[in-house]
Amino acid sequence: MPDLASHYLEEIKRQFRGHKRMGEAAMAQLEDKDFFVALDPESNSIAVLVKHIAGNARSRLTDFLTSDGEKPHRFRDQEFEVSAKTTREEVLRWWEQAWSHVFSTLDSLQPEDVQRIVTIRQEPHTVMQALNRALAHYAQHIGQIVFLAKHLRSAQWQTLSIPRGKSEDYKTASPKTHTRGTYKT
Repeated sequence: MPDLASHYLEEIKRQFRGHKRMGEAAMAQLEDKDFFVALDPESNSIAVLVKHIAGNARSRLTDFLTSDGEKPHRFRDQEFEVSAKTTREEVLRWWEQAWSHVFSTLDSLQPEDVQRIVTIRQEPHTVMQALNRALAHYAQHIGQIVFLAKHLRSAQWQTLSIPRGKSEDYKTASPKTHTRGTYKT
């Protein structure tokens, strides 16, 4: 039986992979212009959300065990600015760079690292706390991406979960046939 720390590392990888897939399934349904729509002046576009996730991942997860997660070269406010010249391809490149940081860091960790102390803005966190913080942060923003994509696609939206009106069908179906919309579990 695997120890708790090994199980934790495998589970958090699974959770991050699931959130990555969900964001990708939402963004795949969008037209290029949709990446840059903000619902109001106080809202973020999908491009901005992705840029922010990428900036956060680069800062928090580079030299994860050995340096503060808030790097001196990070300029967080700039993560919320996107040039009119930014393209969908650039946004998707930021997305992949973010997840490269996440998964390369996760793959480098050993069970004995889970209780080590790392710092974020000079505050101590166990590795587990820091990873849970990142997971919650990214899940929040990926939820915003899904919300925006669903709003923008409206009637053309392909659900990422159990479709409306299909919950009872899902409950009675064989677990081997379970899929949730376009987002497979």
